[in-house]
Amino acid sequence: MSAARPRTTLRTIAVLAALPLLLTACGYGSESTDDGKQAEVAADAEKLSADEVKIGYFPNLTHATALVGVQEGLLQKELGGTEIKASTFNAGPSEIEALNSGSLDIGWIGPSPSINGYTKAAGKNLRIIAGSASGGVKLVVDPDKIKSLKDVKGKKIATPQLGNTQDVALLNWIAEQGWQVDAESGSGDVSVVRTDNKITPDAYKSGSIDGAWVPEPTASKLVAEGAKVLLDEADLWPDKKFVITNIIVSQKFLKEHPDVVEAVLRGSVKTNEWINANPDEAKTSANEALKELSGKALPADVIDPAWKSITFLDDPLAATLDSQAEHAVKAGLLEKPDLKGIYDLAPLNKVLKAEGKDEVDDAGLGAE
Repeated sequence: MSAARPRTTLRTIAVLAALPLLLTACGYGSESTDDGKQAEVAADAEKLSADEVKIGYFPNLTHATALVGVQEGLLQKELGGTEIKASTFNAGPSEIEALNSGSLDIGWIGPSPSINGYTKAAGKNLRIIAGSASGGVKLVVDPDKIKSLKDVKGKKIATPQLGNTQDVALLNWIAEQGWQVDAESGSGDVSVVRTDNKITPDAYKSGSIDGAWVPEPTASKLVAEGAKVLLDEADLWPDKKFVITNIIVSQKFLKEHPDVVEAVLRGSVKTNEWINANPDEAKTSANEALKELSGKALPADVIDPAWKSITFLDDPLAATLDSQAEHAVKAGLLEKPDLKGIYDLAPLNKVLKAEGKDEVDDAGLGAE
């Protein structure tokens, strides 16, 4: 199997990834931290083939499956005596590094770092084994400066990071309007300003940006500051669904401990089912987890609209990941990658079948 090497721009991104920036949602820094909440393991619970499983995720709403699954003990329940060791990450590259080093077995992560991690390792390090969340990304703007989509031309629009999922989406949308922007510098008919999500609300308040193409809860934080939603990215995708969070696994761990991987997936499926059946309770649980991790819960005027815009699902929406890679290629940020083998959905489909749910498709990108 061969994979195309990223261009110089992606090498630049690899350097930038060491900075305290976010690839998929609100969270910052390149270090992982113990999340401080490990579910209790029953003394008489039977272990699977591993004593423990090291899982990672971001402290943000698009990773709520992991937040709630750990918070409510739903993941641990499926693992029996195999203990969860959970860590939180604030940037995609640091999570990929942890996976590559063996300090992480399974992680919740966005599409861009999944693609970059897979291609840079020539397809030898990870597999995407499930989806977790869709949506939750919006173009929000200053309503005094931008009243329609055509008014975006000539304005300063923030994205979280050069080459990240939202950055690629904005560049692709700009190109579809017939406008020109240099992808690396962000200069052109629209000024694309790469801005740490943590300071984007302050940048908006100061007037240094006119809007932002950002994930939740950053979008809702801006709305709370007076911004207006001009475009929901979901409206640009078939069935209004596109992947924002995947579940990945180390290929080594998948080979050595398939029973543990299956148990985590079963826990994820049951967590998503509980979230969708109990949205208000799940929202509260996720916010409690965020408070424990960050020291501060999200206010109602932020978490309520943010939560409504995210769909929690098991399907990785593989065709949309392939499209996102194509958008990065068109933007000049990536040479056409070989993503064949990036998915292994057999364990997930086994779980889904056992739960009486429909199986999901890998869009022809599955491992043989």
